[in-house]
Amino acid sequence: MKADFFANNRKKLSGALKEGSLTILFAGSAPHRSADETYRFVPNRNFYYMTGIDRENIIFALKKSEGKIEEMLFIEENDPVMERWVGRKLSEEEAKAASGISKIRKVQEFPAFVHSALQNEKIETVYLNLELMNWGAGPSKAHEFARELQVKYPQAKVENVYADITQLRVVKEPEEVDKIRRAIAITKDGIENVWKHAKPGMKENELEAYFNFTLQTQGVKETAFPTIAASGKNATILHYVNNDDETKDGDLVLLDLGATYDYYSADLTRTFPINGKFSERQKAVYNVVLQALKETTELVKPGLNFAELNKHTKKVLAEGCRNLGLIEKDEEIDRYYYHGVSHSLGLDTHDVGRYRDMDLVPGMVLTIEPGLYIAEENIGIRLEDDVLVTVDGHENLSAAMIRTVEDIESFLANR
Repeated sequence: MKADFFANNRKKLSGALKEGSLTILFAGSAPHRSADETYRFVPNRNFYYMTGIDRENIIFALKKSEGKIEEMLFIEENDPVMERWVGRKLSEEEAKAASGISKIRKVQEFPAFVHSALQNEKIETVYLNLELMNWGAGPSKAHEFARELQVKYPQAKVENVYADITQLRVVKEPEEVDKIRRAIAITKDGIENVWKHAKPGMKENELEAYFNFTLQTQGVKETAFPTIAASGKNATILHYVNNDDETKDGDLVLLDLGATYDYYSADLTRTFPINGKFSERQKAVYNVVLQALKETTELVKPGLNFAELNKHTKKVLAEGCRNLGLIEKDEEIDRYYYHGVSHSLGLDTHDVGRYRDMDLVPGMVLTIEPGLYIAEENIGIRLEDDVLVTVDGHENLSAAMIRTVEDIESFLANR
């Protein structure tokens, strides 16, 4: 992604900020794992969206005061000794090139910068990225900083910039869509590699390994989310990630997985027979889900309220389940379909923003993922595509990934 993209994001954000304000975003750091090990570092997505920087312990500041916007990055100083162990720190030149921010300072200068802004300048509001998953979640670096700030500078008003940034992220720019396309293409290759090697008796994690191999050979270091490779009854558990059962002849296997590309996610689901052939019952259930996928996807266009997608999905699945003899009344569909059909997709797999109460607009990228989960028959089927809302309708970004019973059986027969 070019620096102009991130500069434009900052320009859009600055328009929503108050005069006399200071916005501070933290890249974050790798969480402690055990002993002297840490988990792999990934940047805070809102920080990355504003800066294009994916190194830890870096701070971004945007000051809006007296009609001027001042942007700066605070980076770590290189340590020649540690360079031999873990590599060189980000240089000033690299930081400028990635972000388009010309003013680069050392992170040690950050406390003095904040003090000067709040003590000597007309800064009254401090914006922080105060994201919190739920009440029980632990405090982030931003939360800890907010607490310290309010003790030392009680005159400053702390406000949450999280919603302002995440709402900007709802609508994707063309270069973001290109990243998602690439993530989808890699994911497609990974699914097909699983299919090429799948056979009854394999462990679910063996199937997962073939997917991971494809990603690694195409330069992808991490999946968009923990891979679901669920066989038989396991596929009726929405977020089954143990992937440690043995597949059995006659099982369906549900693959819900995705690659990331430059931090942008793909999210695809395909369900296939481990032995290469659907039973008649499996085929009948599968085709109900496929019909819901097709019809719901066709609805996608600007102006449609997001909630209408799930309403239509439930209607199609309910009619199908009545024909399958599973239910008698439409309202009973919740026994076999118990999640929403769509979510936004982007830098996060379940992407952020207030899109659930929005009408669709061009540039939004959504998943469409109907499913039926019949535990008493050991049948769990979900199908998922990634769809871009366009000016005159939609584009299925994952259209190249086969989805019909006939195409899947043909693929499996010709491995």
